[in-house]
Formats: sequence, C-alpha cells, structure tokens
Amino acid sequence: MDAQNPSMKIVNPEVTHAPLDDVAQAAIADLAARQSRAGGVLMKVISYAGGQVEDGMKMLPTPVRAQLDRAAKSALEQSYHAAHRSRAGALAERVTGDRAHKILSSISGALGGLGGLPTALAELPVATTVIFRAVQGVAAEYGEDPQSDATRLECLRVFGSGGSGDEDDGVDTTFIGARVSLTGPAINKLLNTVAPKFAAVLGQKLASQAVPILGAAAGAGTNYAFTSFYVEMAHVHFGLRRWARLHGDEVVNDAFHHALHAGQIPVNRA
Repeated sequence: MDAQNPSMKIVNPEVTHAPLDDVAQAAIADLAARQSRAGGVLMKVISYAGGQVEDGMKMLPTPVRAQLDRAAKSALEQSYHAAHRSRAGALAERVTGDRAHKILSSISGALGGLGGLPTALAELPVATTVIFRAVQGVAAEYGEDPQSDATRLECLRVFGSGGSGDEDDGVDTTFIGARVSLTGPAINKLLNTVAPKFAAVLGQKLASQAVPILGAAAGAGTNYAFTSFYVEMAHVHFGLRRWARLHGDEVVNDAFHHALHAGQIPVNRA
C-alpha cells in the first residue's frame, strides 16, 4: 500500500516469458524422447527379473502385497528426510553423480536379496534413499536447490513416474509449474498420491529378490535399473520445470505433449 495514498494497492507486475524458440522446442522434444527410452528399459528389466509384470506381484505372499503401499509410503517419507541429511558431510563428498548412486544402489540391492523377502523389505528404505539422493543431484543440475523443502517435494513427485500400465510410464506434467504448500497435510497428501505408483514398481523389485542368494543378483540388477529410470525421469521433470521458468508452464506443457503424441509416447496427466 502506498504510504502517501492508503487507498492505492501495490500490484505485482505479471511475469513475462520469452517466446518458445527452436532451441527450446528441440530440447523439449528431446525430453519427450528421453522419457520414452527410460520407460522402455524399465519395463524390459521388470519383465526379465520378475517374469511377466502381472505375475511379479502374484509371486509375493499376500501379507507382503497388502503392506506394500504402506512400505512404499514409509520408504519415501524416510528418504525425504534421510536424503536431506546425507547430502551434507563425508558421504556427500564420496557419493556424487549418477554413476556413483547407481553403483551404491546395486550394492544395496545385492545385500537386500541375500536373505530373500525379509532382507529385501529391510533394504527398501536404503535403496529409496539412494535413488532420492540421485534425483536431488539431477535437480541441482537444473538450477534448483536440492536441500530446500520445495525441491525435495519435487523429488517426491518423480517417484510417481513409472508403473505397470502404459499410462503411467511418464512424469506427471499436471504439476510441472505448480507450487506445493510445505505444510504437513500437503506433504502427506503428496505421499499418498505417489506411494501407490511407487509400490507397483517395488512389487516387481521384491518379486525378483524373493529367492535367497539368487535374489542378490536380481536385486543388484533391478536396483541399478530403477535408479537409472528415476534419474531419467528426474531429467525430464526438472528439465521441463527449467523451460517453464523461461517460457511459461502452459506453452512448455503444450510443446511437450505435442512431442509425446508425435512420437506416440504415453501421456501422464494425472
């Protein structure tokens, strides 16, 4: 409000965005292609490691299937906090970059598969935290602060990518430019949205680790693949966010969906 005229209100000027040029359009098309490649690799690995996708869940005992959503939510929630702490100090200095996180994830998966389902379940939070850290690293590449609460929430959204259905193979573009409230209920709502999709992927991972000893090799392979997948989805997610900051949410979303349709790539809008 103006000090000289109390009746006047200060109005923030509208943010103006640059027009979408050829360079931006090409980059957005590359992100669409990147999403397609990542989804294809994930599903191939799932099919190889756990049999047919539908059969993977059937291999798990009924009690495990029943608690999988809760386990996924718990792992994501623990990772949300643990990854924040682990990015400071000696561990952050030793484990940096996509390759290091993939190797660490593979080791975790191998150890988790040694004892079959009990150790595989115990290993879930560790594997999820490693992947979360890798996603945070991608966020930093695109100019976002990986330690901020807002960016860590965006990292959670990346875990909503993927699943057993074609419509779930990509990032959720509905929220590319959205800003999430940093309240407890808002975080819990996001976890409840993301956890079921993440649980569908975890079910295949656990199925591949169900046999002791043999599950170690499968656990290493699936963890490596899952880390690769979510890192690729993070590049798509945070890449779109960067272009949206420059050119606006609606324009970037339209360009991305046009590229998806042109390449007959599954679209995930919810």
